[in-house]
Amino acid sequence: MVKFAFTALAFSLTTAALAQRSDYPIRAVPFTQVKLTDTFWLPRLKTNTDVTIPASFQRCEATNRVKNFEMAAAKQGKFATTFPFDDTDIYKTIEGASYSMSLYPDEKLGAYVDALVAKVGAAQEPDGYLYTARTIDPAHPHPWAGPERWEKERELSHELYNSGHLYEAAVAHYQATGKKTLLNIALKNADLVCAVFGPGKRRVAPGHEIVEMGLVKLYRVTGKPEYLSTAKFFLEARGHYKGYDPQSQDAWKNGSYWQDDKPVADQREAVGHAVRAEYLYSAMADVAALTGDQQLLASVDSIWHNMVSKKLYVTGGTGAVPGGERFGGNYELPNTTAYNETCASVANVYWNQRMFQLHGDSKYVDVLEKVLYNGLISGVGLDGKSFFYSNAMQIKNSVSFAQSEPQRAGWFDCSCCPTNLARLFPSLPGYVYAQKGNEVYVNLFVSGSTDLLVNKKKVQITQQNNYPWQGDLKFTVNPAASTDFNLLVRLPGWARNEAVPSDLYTFATPSQEKVSIKINGKPVTYTVQKGYAVLAKKWRKNDVVEVTLPMEVRQVVANSNVKADLDKVALQRGPVVYCAEWKDNGGKTSNLIVPTTTTFTAAYTPEVLNGIMQLTATIPAVQVDAAKNSVRTVQQTMTAVPYYAWANRGKGEMTVWFPQRVTDVDLISQPIVEAVVNK
Repeated sequence: MVKFAFTALAFSLTTAALAQRSDYPIRAVPFTQVKLTDTFWLPRLKTNTDVTIPASFQRCEATNRVKNFEMAAAKQGKFATTFPFDDTDIYKTIEGASYSMSLYPDEKLGAYVDALVAKVGAAQEPDGYLYTARTIDPAHPHPWAGPERWEKERELSHELYNSGHLYEAAVAHYQATGKKTLLNIALKNADLVCAVFGPGKRRVAPGHEIVEMGLVKLYRVTGKPEYLSTAKFFLEARGHYKGYDPQSQDAWKNGSYWQDDKPVADQREAVGHAVRAEYLYSAMADVAALTGDQQLLASVDSIWHNMVSKKLYVTGGTGAVPGGERFGGNYELPNTTAYNETCASVANVYWNQRMFQLHGDSKYVDVLEKVLYNGLISGVGLDGKSFFYSNAMQIKNSVSFAQSEPQRAGWFDCSCCPTNLARLFPSLPGYVYAQKGNEVYVNLFVSGSTDLLVNKKKVQITQQNNYPWQGDLKFTVNPAASTDFNLLVRLPGWARNEAVPSDLYTFATPSQEKVSIKINGKPVTYTVQKGYAVLAKKWRKNDVVEVTLPMEVRQVVANSNVKADLDKVALQRGPVVYCAEWKDNGGKTSNLIVPTTTTFTAAYTPEVLNGIMQLTATIPAVQVDAAKNSVRTVQQTMTAVPYYAWANRGKGEMTVWFPQRVTDVDLISQPIVEAVVNK
């Protein structure tokens, strides 16, 4: 069945290619061609398959998300969940299950998905409309939707958002199974959308983007030009609504919350709701690649630069402001109130992968890697079934825990994040390699193998490493016959003294360690192309490339414009950003000081947090005396753990940024006295 699926898909993609004028110059190697043996990622993918996806389906049942489809099919009942976009939790979990079944065939799961797809199909109206929040009782639709179809699409209805996730799920399901059941449902809906929206028809900028990305995926499968042209139309619809107040500072009133305050070709800054924004920017990259639109390309390039130089957290998180789950102003990156929605990290991965495919520059993969190892996997607990919606940068006992999430939850009324993770994890093998003609890119360092065609010859590449804990990377290149091609191995920015590809964060002290590369045991010189070591040769069977990356503990400092991080440092080793957690530090972390001269020791601790590289150092800490009327600084052992692993051992203090010295003492209203920097 799977073999049939890929044959059918290959035919469809060939059809689509005939209709395309251009495309991404670099092609990602599909996740189905990459087999993992990795000790870091493979267990996470297995947990996603065994725990996250089943728990997600169970919770969709228990919270009546499935019931909504059943009632829509029966045309009776009352919408039984909170939000009109709750349909998408089912679509996203089907997408994740479909990807997962490609990696781990499961007849029972397949049968359940088939039954769920049948319920989705039964809920679809005859003309293709699919939106349970209206179909259940058209006379009394969800209050966010309005009495007529699409009437409130710009604001809150999420009708097109639901469609976008349906399309993405349908393509994944078709790829994984070869079945067209969900695909046909999606195509029927997409045909309706194309009939309703377009030049001379209804014009609206979708309130929550993703329909644009979904339409592009349907275009790739079918080659139907209307899907691409409608995606482009939705992009170009932005910035023309006359109902906003351009002078208002309110993101809702001026349109920036929806990225609708100006035409996309004129946008230069990451603004508004972060998830919506990064889905929009991903679609802009898609359409620019497929149509050759240079204005779109210039716009999305500028927006990316703004994000990575002024609006990115050191963990890769985006969307600093809780109100509106949105990007703040330039350099507005608070810690205790940091929002960093998990969905925004998922969207950021999608966006940076597309930017890499456009430009072939390692800086995009550097950001993608930062997100993956830090701000994204922090969103799911080690148990695979507890989650963060937002990802704080600091939790303080002296500040109300209500300001952020101090502990994980199994589900949320708005449960977009758990289901988004369910679909992202099994697709991860597709981010490891990429290809452009006779150039093969190694982007992520994940043990496993891939089988490629290079110069029409079969080539297998096998990775062996213990990344991210160790920097010794081994690649075995095994062509069926000797062949010339370029192997481009990413030299991570952090291994080249570049904390991020901008001046937003820098390493406090430059490293003298260099990346070394050997081929068949002999050191080689190499050219560097856009952050990649270009290894050009005639490759023979079992050629071995060894890359050694320096794995030092580095102190990171923020740009002086980031007021929240003045005179503070963060800790990073390899791609992993660290935090201190209450559990390892005497119940408190807001009192820890990390002077510039601090030396850390790294040690692997298999018994802690499913196995981590732990950092320790002797540092000064501020303590309050027993009488609570004076403070002093004492030496104590500080322990730091990877940021992604925090909040798996209970609720308590955590911090990513550490003061380098005491600059002030603040007496707060609670009976606690603690060191405060940069008051």
